[in-house]
Amino acid sequence: MDTPLAHLDRWFDYAIPEKFEADAQPGVRVRVRFAGRLTDGYIIEVTDRAEHQGDLLPLERVLSPEVVLTPDQVALIRTVADHWAGTFADVVRLAVAPRHATTEKATRSPWPDPVPDPGHTDGPLSAVPTAEGFLAAIARGGSPRAFWQVPPVHALVGDWAQGLAQATAACLASGRRAVLVVPDVRDMTHLHEALQERFGKGTVAVLHSDLGPSARYRNYLAVSRGTARIVIGTRAAVFAPMPDCGLVAVWDEGNDLLDEPRAPYPNARDVGALRVAQQGAALLLAGHGRSAEVQRWLRTGWMGLLALPRDVLRRSTPAVRVAGASDAQVERDPLARQVRLPAEAFRTLRDGLAQGPVLVQVARKGYAPALSCDRCGERARCQHCHGPVQAGRDGTLACGWCGRPVASFRCAVCSGTRLRAPVVGSVRTAEELGRAFPGVRVLDSSGDHVITEVPDQPCIVVATQGAEPAAPTGYAAALILDTTLTLTRPDLRAGEEAIRRWLQAVALVRPGADGGTVCAVGPSPDRALQALVRIDPGSFADRELDDRTEAGFPPSWRFVQLEGSAEAVDTLVAASRLLPEDDLLPGAEVDRPVDGMDVLGPVPLADDKVRLTLRVPQAHGAELVRRIRAGESIGSARKSPPVRVAVDPQRLE
Repeated sequence: MDTPLAHLDRWFDYAIPEKFEADAQPGVRVRVRFAGRLTDGYIIEVTDRAEHQGDLLPLERVLSPEVVLTPDQVALIRTVADHWAGTFADVVRLAVAPRHATTEKATRSPWPDPVPDPGHTDGPLSAVPTAEGFLAAIARGGSPRAFWQVPPVHALVGDWAQGLAQATAACLASGRRAVLVVPDVRDMTHLHEALQERFGKGTVAVLHSDLGPSARYRNYLAVSRGTARIVIGTRAAVFAPMPDCGLVAVWDEGNDLLDEPRAPYPNARDVGALRVAQQGAALLLAGHGRSAEVQRWLRTGWMGLLALPRDVLRRSTPAVRVAGASDAQVERDPLARQVRLPAEAFRTLRDGLAQGPVLVQVARKGYAPALSCDRCGERARCQHCHGPVQAGRDGTLACGWCGRPVASFRCAVCSGTRLRAPVVGSVRTAEELGRAFPGVRVLDSSGDHVITEVPDQPCIVVATQGAEPAAPTGYAAALILDTTLTLTRPDLRAGEEAIRRWLQAVALVRPGADGGTVCAVGPSPDRALQALVRIDPGSFADRELDDRTEAGFPPSWRFVQLEGSAEAVDTLVAASRLLPEDDLLPGAEVDRPVDGMDVLGPVPLADDKVRLTLRVPQAHGAELVRRIRAGESIGSARKSPPVRVAVDPQRLE
């Protein structure tokens, strides 16, 4: 039933009236009466024997005879709900597209079959020595698992899509179907074009919310009815009701857009891993960067690695170097004082402009998105809402949250009255570069104004991370700014995310043999920047995994965060039998992070709430989540105050 209450997270028995027998099949939407109210739900199973011993209420109505929930989906949704301490109702809302009655009743239009492509060995994966066996195993009907380390080379910019199309061809050759997941609409559009070019127009079903209710539901029905053999979409598409699924592929697996912001907060990469394990399908994860989760799977042998040899990779990628940006260097360099860039960065811009367009990647949009006290460096905050004080192009100060103007500033720490901008946004960067390079066209791609492509002529393109437009023949050079800001974000994944975003910029630059260069402004000894220079995200991910394992962080450890009022959190902990006097887990002890459960917190939050973090080694993770779910059920039945439960949150601040 469509109810998020934890203590109702189970199946209920209802009698099927004779008039509904033909339509009341597993997977259809129905309406039932529960606790005196009409509630929507799905039929999971039809049987001649009920578990309930008393009289059964009848179904009130079969909303539609259309089967929209398959048995494979039911098993996956149940697994996802149990893995992330959620309810079936929470996950089924993510998995099943909302009903559109007019579309459902419309005449079914034919769905073209993909054009047979026996040449599934043709494509960018063919350049990877280990990919031949991977594709052959898929074509034979096997279920191999692999991570494709996509090289950040401009000649291969579109090839991540061609590589996924190549794997899809192998899957179709085995007589099975494919599910492909991407982070955003821009990637989905590019992949859609590559698939249609290979398999024919109209052969690909697209699932994402921007389609509108009618088109989205029409494509969902094409998948659930078995007429569409290829489906692509954003994170929710990983639940697509694809019968006989043979391949699940996820592009840019470390992208935070693959994290579901609604309870129970599953990650599409991890859901894909659970799905292939249940359904015997192949798994292909791909990206320029590499997450610690993928590195752990590679280390344990659960999946294999598809990567170019190092010598081939180095010959194909642009030259990458790091330029320091210390205050002393800036003061000695007259040009650098205009935009706070060292001389080497200016040389990169100047030399690149002689050959074509140049990309400048920045971390923030706007003019001066953050201001600090010039004396002590304390962040400037609004007196009303404590939001960041920002400067407009005309020099006026205002709060970035509530919008109130700031007439004057006085530091709460040192009483200083002068401000400086430690972070310069894309607008101001473009303005200053325009003054430093008069006569050169400067474009800004950020915020609501994202450019898809730039002309193949000398110009400077200032873009925020993720909004970089493509250049027809690649950028002649790229300048990566704000590396320190990106690396010092209060987030466990700051370094991992930084490399992923930087490599996306590198992938837009011409190969080194064609004169392509990349300059990153930041502290050269930093481990992430050194990995960028070597184009080696694997070694960074390997060391990152070692550090997290030693410190007791995911993915080697299982984390559960509880957020709510102090009373509600305490109630849930007690109901989950996680108090010190309880038998926590086999051999576990409180506050012993090596062989038991560690309690981090509670940390006070806004609105009189607290956050309590529980962590255990992976071996005890399933038991910890099971106890949390049992505690939620008890609290729900007792109408205890709600607590937000996040299992293995992707962001740990």
